[in-house]
Amino acid sequence: RAYVGIPSSAILTSIVCFFVMHGPLSPMQALCVLFSGSVGGGTCSGGYHGVARRSASVLRARQRRANGALIAGMPFARSGSFLPIRGIGSTVCHAKSDASSGSPSPYSDLNEEKVMSDMLGRIRECNYMPSEVREELVDFVVDGRTLGKATRKVARLLCSSSPSDEPVFRMDDSEQRPNGQAVLTLTDASGQTCDSRTDAVMSVMELLASRGIIEGWRDELYPVSDGFYSEPALLVERAAAPFLGTLEYGVHVNGLLLPGRGRDDGSQLLGDMKMWIARRSATKSKYPGMLDHIVAGGQPAGLGLMENVVKECEEEAGVPQWLAREGASPVGAISYETFTPIHCQGDEDVDGVINRVVLFNYDLILPHEFKPSPVDGEVDDFFLWGIDDIKRSMALDYHDPIKPNCYLVIIDYLLRAGHISPETPGYLDVLRELRSGSCC
Repeated sequence: RAYVGIPSSAILTSIVCFFVMHGPLSPMQALCVLFSGSVGGGTCSGGYHGVARRSASVLRARQRRANGALIAGMPFARSGSFLPIRGIGSTVCHAKSDASSGSPSPYSDLNEEKVMSDMLGRIRECNYMPSEVREELVDFVVDGRTLGKATRKVARLLCSSSPSDEPVFRMDDSEQRPNGQAVLTLTDASGQTCDSRTDAVMSVMELLASRGIIEGWRDELYPVSDGFYSEPALLVERAAAPFLGTLEYGVHVNGLLLPGRGRDDGSQLLGDMKMWIARRSATKSKYPGMLDHIVAGGQPAGLGLMENVVKECEEEAGVPQWLAREGASPVGAISYETFTPIHCQGDEDVDGVINRVVLFNYDLILPHEFKPSPVDGEVDDFFLWGIDDIKRSMALDYHDPIKPNCYLVIIDYLLRAGHISPETPGYLDVLRELRSGSCC
């Protein structure tokens, strides 16, 4: 619970520089700290403790004056409260208890260990990959670049499906992988350009869709490449991407209401951070009627990330473009990899497909007077949840759960904003498993 053996002078200098840059300390106070280990009238056994006490007091005062506004660069302030500040050596120095100041506690009275365990369960739901499936996966390779993964049954299905006598896919035994599997690749009939390959693969996927194997056709093209910043070898229909196990990208938005004097339902003051939650339309092809982010969408070819965020905000929640651009900020990414079983009618021998997903996360700060509204028919309604509501929904037996991959983005937010204590067992497991898939 204390940091021992770290050069305290270097840490002290870094901390003092930080607080000078962000305002709690004047340059003169900084010099006092560095040479005498004190700030104002308070002294401590080490200069760091004096900085901690003074800065925590100043920051709390600033936060009260800001009425819940975010303090840039200080993630612990985003939760609306302050975390304990650890000292160097054997002494532990805490900021003044929020309970005594009337502010909400940084952690709710929910069982944090239970919440942490539930969060791990939600993450692992999105990373379902039986070992027997993983060991038998076939790589999809084009021009020496590994672009995806498929089960052997799906690979055989692709090789045997073609609208003409010339197949589009083939197995290549000359490029065997360590697991002894040949690789799935394209035939010469698909051509050598992105356009020709796109057309050839599209003909196969349209055939599979006509046979009822591929469902939920979107008329939306995803780039197929070995990384987000790489040139695509081809484009593929979004609904068909899992049949090639290609990297799929998307944007997910946390719609946030900061603590303040606004009202959430016209009668109640907002006392803590709240998040807008959407109810998916009952007519959606996937996860109908489930809870969802205020805004989320796949990342199509030819569109920038922020462009996509702005577009989806307007289309799904009626957020004006100017408000989306002003209020949304990128905050990271999560990734997962999952095997999704498929049950086809008739004699089709298909076991399942591979989803390899990277989601770019955005926080969208919305004004209290704004209420999102359904626009494109993908959402039935919007409502607000508090942090405790979100934590309760993590339970694996929760009666009205959120769409599975949204949980990962929300969990990432809870950690970033300090709503989950890093001292709770399982914290580092959650942090690590949020990026279990390929993040490239």
